[in-house]
Amino acid sequence: MSWKWEYAFAAEESARAAPADFLTAVERKADELVRAAEALHIHGRAHEGIDPKGGEIIVSGGWFGYQIVVRSERVYIVQITCLRF
Repeated sequence: MSWKWEYAFAAEESARAAPADFLTAVERKADELVRAAEALHIHGRAHEGIDPKGGEIIVSGGWFGYQIVVRSERVYIVQITCLRF
């Protein structure tokens, strides 16, 4: 399994209505988070500790919240907020 990101919960539904340029900015930052998590947690599936604390990232036009689940090798986008509707 390799590291990936995906929308979780209502963020997927919110993404359907968000402007394309905003989603592009979110996806670019999510890709960066995946690369960083993969570099930090080389053996993610064997991880036995606590998952790192999630956070929020500001992007052009809004922000998004994320959570990293190391054993699943996933970065979940749990909330997106676009300020340009």
